[in-house]
Amino acid sequence: MRTEEMMEKIKSTEKEGVKILLDGLVAKGVKHVVLSPGSRNAPLLMGVARENRLEHYVVLDERSAAYFALGMVQRSGEPVAVVCTSGSALLNYAPAVSEAYYQRLPLLVVSADRPVAWVDQDDSQTIRQRGVLQNIVKASFEVAGEVRDEEERWYAVRTVNDAVECAMKGRRGPVHINVPLHEPLYGQREWNKGGGVRNIERIGGNVIDSEVMTALSERLGNCPKVMILAGCHLPDRGLQEALTRLGELENVVILSETPANTGNGKQIGMIDRVLATVLEEERAEYAPELLVTFGGPLISRHVKAFLKKYRPQEHWHIDRSCHLVDTFQVLTKQLDMDAGSFWKALNQRVKNCHSDYAARWQAKKVLSDVRHEQFAQEAGWCDWKAFSILLSGIPQGTALQLGNSTPARYGQLFDCRQMERVDANRGTSGIDGATSTAVGAALLNPGITLLITGDMGFLYDSNALWNRYITPRFKMVVMKNGGGGIFRFIQGPSELEELEECFETRQKVNVRGYADLYHFAFFRAESVGELQRVLSGFWAENERPAMLEIDTTMCDNATQLKAYFRKLSGE
Repeated sequence: MRTEEMMEKIKSTEKEGVKILLDGLVAKGVKHVVLSPGSRNAPLLMGVARENRLEHYVVLDERSAAYFALGMVQRSGEPVAVVCTSGSALLNYAPAVSEAYYQRLPLLVVSADRPVAWVDQDDSQTIRQRGVLQNIVKASFEVAGEVRDEEERWYAVRTVNDAVECAMKGRRGPVHINVPLHEPLYGQREWNKGGGVRNIERIGGNVIDSEVMTALSERLGNCPKVMILAGCHLPDRGLQEALTRLGELENVVILSETPANTGNGKQIGMIDRVLATVLEEERAEYAPELLVTFGGPLISRHVKAFLKKYRPQEHWHIDRSCHLVDTFQVLTKQLDMDAGSFWKALNQRVKNCHSDYAARWQAKKVLSDVRHEQFAQEAGWCDWKAFSILLSGIPQGTALQLGNSTPARYGQLFDCRQMERVDANRGTSGIDGATSTAVGAALLNPGITLLITGDMGFLYDSNALWNRYITPRFKMVVMKNGGGGIFRFIQGPSELEELEECFETRQKVNVRGYADLYHFAFFRAESVGELQRVLSGFWAENERPAMLEIDTTMCDNATQLKAYFRKLSGE
């Protein structure tokens, strides 16, 4: 008999969102719930009443019920939930909620609601409940009563964790969780008793308790397969030094994206090209048991797909975000401190664990380097070839700015260790302001600032060239490849007949015309030989800002990039 069939069952509301909410409250340590009668909140009433891990109390009047719960929070110091039906019932909580806010008490306000489609449709007991308490709660959240797929299930779990953590951490206070519920409201189903909602723990502040840090160090030191994954991050010398020491551990592999600015050492900085050498049948072996992430959003679609398929047992994320960041849907701990301080403190405690995990990843790095160089010798003129020549020839100490979308992705494939730093607008990954951002950065940089952008990004942000503060130390490369080439790499758009008309939207960009108009020194290359010849002049120009057009419009860049990844995988 299967384990799940042997588990004790409980018959409760059929609304999975409600079940997740209640399991989540239990997982976060909530013990008491105050209920007020109603119809729309019937699934919540049924769920709480049948959940023997929660003590419940029924108080008819919502205003009194909220104050009653407030007193319990005052006395216990623990979060208490209060549950009401839809409409004006929620407004009756406001006096007690405001008191909780200014007393800094973690009161959890749970309100049933009508589906959003029925708001302002003269339906009974329906008001605009979303954000109605926003001035007297720390934050407002919403958990859908109906869960239709795995993504909505993940979102509901994360939201419940986020809500309770928000109430308890930092300046404590009330939060509002709104639960829209569709009819029928009284349906029931059997669930495995106890549930399995993941508890995401939020740890720290400016300093993590010494005992907690010791426990984290022991866990990392004893785990045979640890992966540290660095996203976009500002340069930090202390962080770089800490990661260099961590890179000596046999059980730790450090993968760092190009804009992570985390230094070198034994880190693997070309994530996509190294990961491509790991065959599908090997990937489970290379997946971490413990994943630790820090920094901003990741560029690499490949590493995200890898970690979502071969999920680690634990995921720690180091971040000061006010929200939980659960990119891989397995987050277990969020550490509220800056990455440099965390790794420095951990380094003082962690001990080496005998493992071949780091060595196996380093072997793949060596293999990827060999295959990369082989492809470089074979490749004809294309975007990939142009990047290989351009990036290897960038002067030491240059500050690199990468535009979206293909420049940032090509930047993941090449060694950029001679750069002073690498930046990219990867917070939202738009193409709309890369040139303006690079111009601003160049103004405050005493050395060379180089922007590599695509022709669509160049055209989109051409207003940046009006700027009177453009310094002669600013240089930009425009990859003139016909525009929208990223969509030929992405499965989906690349297979549509509307690819060229609606996705690529090719434009004839007169790069030289812009250079002349704004008094840039202009250089151009449309072959390997031309690029190698013009680069010395491009780098040497110091009287005016310089613009280099690299023309690959006659190349099938998508085919060449796919051939590169086939080469890396050994095909």
